Amino acid sequence: MSGGVDSSTAAFLLKEQGYETVGVTLKLWHSNDDKRRPGGCCSTEDISDARRVCNFLGIRHYVLNMEEEFKSCVVDNFAGEYLSGRTPNPCIVCNEKIKFGLLMQKAGQMNFDYFATGHYARVEREAGSFVLKKGLDQHKDQSYVLYRLGQSELSKLVLPLGAMKKPEVREIAQKNNIPAAHKPESQEICFVDDDYADFLSSYIKDFGSKVKPGEVVNSEGKVLGKHKGLVYYTVGQRSGLGISYEYPLYVVKLDTKNNSLVVGRKQEVYSRDMEVEYVSWVSGKEPALPLECDVKIRYLHRQAPAVVSSCENGVKVNFKEPQMAITPGQSAVFYRGETALGGGLIK
Repeated sequence: MSGGVDSSTAAFLLKEQGYETVGVTLKLWHSNDDKRRPGGCCSTEDISDARRVCNFLGIRHYVLNMEEEFKSCVVDNFAGEYLSGRTPNPCIVCNEKIKFGLLMQKAGQMNFDYFATGHYARVEREAGSFVLKKGLDQHKDQSYVLYRLGQSELSKLVLPLGAMKKPEVREIAQKNNIPAAHKPESQEICFVDDDYADFLSSYIKDFGSKVKPGEVVNSEGKVLGKHKGLVYYTVGQRSGLGISYEYPLYVVKLDTKNNSLVVGRKQEVYSRDMEVEYVSWVSGKEPALPLECDVKIRYLHRQAPAVVSSCENGVKVNFKEPQMAITPGQSAVFYRGETALGGGLIK
């Protein structure tokens, strides 16, 4: 329980349905913890909010300190990916390693039968196995960030909000006077208050020696200017390049080998093919390849039809139409209809 309206309403619904319900909140690391930040995800304020909801519902509440585990598994990975010229999604790592990894293991050790969250996704059983499906609210669907879950996790997972829409959840919370009913959405990167690049500059040891200015070049190798360090840019970025040119420039590639930022016209940011590594399948086994399916290349991307085929150390994805800003480090998630089949990291 994060102290927000989604997990709070999920706990309310579970209790209403007759489950013996217990709330658990994680104390996680944040870059401004030493400044006693007043709010933000996983803050002391959030823990108090979650406890207040549990008191209101008349259920037990636990707080588990996983600061060190979160820092080593999620934050260090986040920083390392940026140093390697990739753009990570820390929520996916947190879900896999912390929430549905360490926390779910802890729940098993405490002899709980099921594990519930406020995610907007669905778990169903089909042909003897568990499948992960999109939440019915297409604007809130979170199956994308859960694609690394497998059969063991899904068999114990309960998602009370999967068949609901966000306005319904708010209405239930308000009608039943749940304390978190009017709490706003949390920010995107929970452990960073300000700009991610400013965070990296303070977090990474010897940042100045690892992140150096370099040349901005076009696809022909012509030098157009200087960049301040590759961690400040991502594929598809247009603003903040600091270069005035005869046509709008977009980031096409982060060339870590030569420490150069490759830019070009908007059409140069489009690509039809990509390789995906560290692939996992929800079913636990790889389907017959090649596979026709829909693919999302980031959380807010509109999925697109593609063919997934085998390649060395992963799979290759060939889109039927070119996609904009395929970004190394982001996750590609494969769908067939409403079902999330699995996915991996864009190489």
